[in-house]
Parts: sequence; C-alpha cells; structure tokens
Amino acid sequence: MFPSGFLPDSAVPWLVMIGAGAYHGLNPGMGWLFALSVGLQQRSAKAIWTSALPLAMGHTLAVAVVALLLVGGIRFLSTGTLQLLTAIALLGFGGYKIITYYRRPEADGCPMRRSNLMWWSFVMAMAHGAGLLVAPALLGISAICGSGHGQLTLGAGLSLGIALHTLAMLGVTVGLAWLVYTRFGSALGRRRWLNFDLIWGIALLGVGILALPDGGLLL
Repeated sequence: MFPSGFLPDSAVPWLVMIGAGAYHGLNPGMGWLFALSVGLQQRSAKAIWTSALPLAMGHTLAVAVVALLLVGGIRFLSTGTLQLLTAIALLGFGGYKIITYYRRPEADGCPMRRSNLMWWSFVMAMAHGAGLLVAPALLGISAICGSGHGQLTLGAGLSLGIALHTLAMLGVTVGLAWLVYTRFGSALGRRRWLNFDLIWGIALLGVGILALPDGGLLL
C-alpha cells in the first residue's frame, strides 16, 4: 500500500489519516445526513452519490487549509513548536466541544442545493475542527518526507494523505447514507440522532494528548 522505501513506523500518519476520514464520515453533521436528505428530497438513491462529491470537496478544502498553514509554519517554527501549538489547539477545541456538546445541530434548514453543499461542508469541517484532528498526522507526514526515509516529496506526501483521508470519508458518507436510505427511508425524520459532539470532543482531547511533544506517537 505504501512505497517500498518507507519504514514500518512511517505508515502510521497515513493510517491515521484514513481512520480519521472514516470517523469524519460517521459524523452526521459533516456529510452523510445531508447526502441522505438530498436523496430523500429527490426520492433517489443516485442523488446521494452526486451530493456526496461536493461534500467531500468541501471537507478536503478544510483539511488542505490546515495543511498549508502547517507547511507555512514549518518555515518559521520548529516541528516541536508546531506540534505543541497543535496539541494546545486540539485540547482547547476539544474542551470547547465537550462543554457545548448539548447544542446538537438539527436537520431542519439543511442546505439541499448541491451548489451550497461544498461551502456548507467546508464550514462544518472547520467548525468541528476536522483539520485540527489530523494536524498531528500531517506533521508526521511532513517529518517523514523531510527526513529522507521515504520516496515522496513534502507536497506529494501531504497530497497522498489528504487524498486517502477524503476517500475514506467519502466511502463512509455514501455507504452510510445509502444504507439508511434503503433501510428506513422517510421514517428517518422521526428518529433521534446520536449526538457526536461529545464523542468528537473526547476524540479531540485524546489526539491532543497524543500530539504533545513528549508523546510524539504520531511522528
């Protein structure tokens, strides 16, 4: 799956990117609920697939923004300093999400037009700290590509990580939306949704602890 020149430990950041993408896809506030809503509105399973693409693009843009900020920061700050700042941001945002987890976003008023889905996905990903969650993994990729252990340049390594992340997110988003559409259909609106904000906050705190320089588990 990875280029042959990579050391075994260097696969960890890419695996984290894939796992985080799947986790992002599970969050109803970041994709699959909106794709499902479009499918229900148009009474078409095909609409789920077509609406998921702009959702994935918006999510990818949010992660890419964080990647660009990290790459820019490397020119002025050491990796250890960036790692510490990332950990502080993760811990702070995770604490905020836990404190405000009861503010569950409702499905009412969801933007159903595909022209709005990409922008909505970008805003939601930024608001949920999606880019922050994978920031330690992005730093890990940057360290690997700059250490001479791998066969990829920094740009190629980050692009591969973001692409794997997006594919995992897209696959879970489409799969879950399609499964719920075919199983429950219009009855979906009468069901209560699992609040992911508390789980999201705990995940951000956990990754923030792992991202602390003394841990260095993702680098």
